[in-house]
Amino acid sequence: MQENIKPHQFIDQNVAFDENSEGLVIERFQEIPQTFLDNLKAEKAASASVREGETMRVASIPVVIVEKWMREGFDFQHATARQIVAKLKAENLDYFITTDKQV
Repeated sequence: MQENIKPHQFIDQNVAFDENSEGLVIERFQEIPQTFLDNLKAEKAASASVREGETMRVASIPVVIVEKWMREGFDFQHATARQIVAKLKAENLDYFITTDKQV
């Protein structure tokens, strides 16, 4: 890992409960600091000069997004890296992709 790229810190998902005329409402949200996105961008830029071994990280996706996808029926646990990257791009979430290399 390059010196200017800091390791990622885990950011917890938050849950809020409210009530309206239809009943209980559960809201899930996750604060994503700009420093997290900046680090991902730097990691992506540096990926071209890194020689990969058998595995490489292609994305860093917040839990709140993974859980949303699973509720929508996307089988994240069994999806390939290519499918996950395609889903990120389709939803304009490219900033969570950590490599410029072909997946």
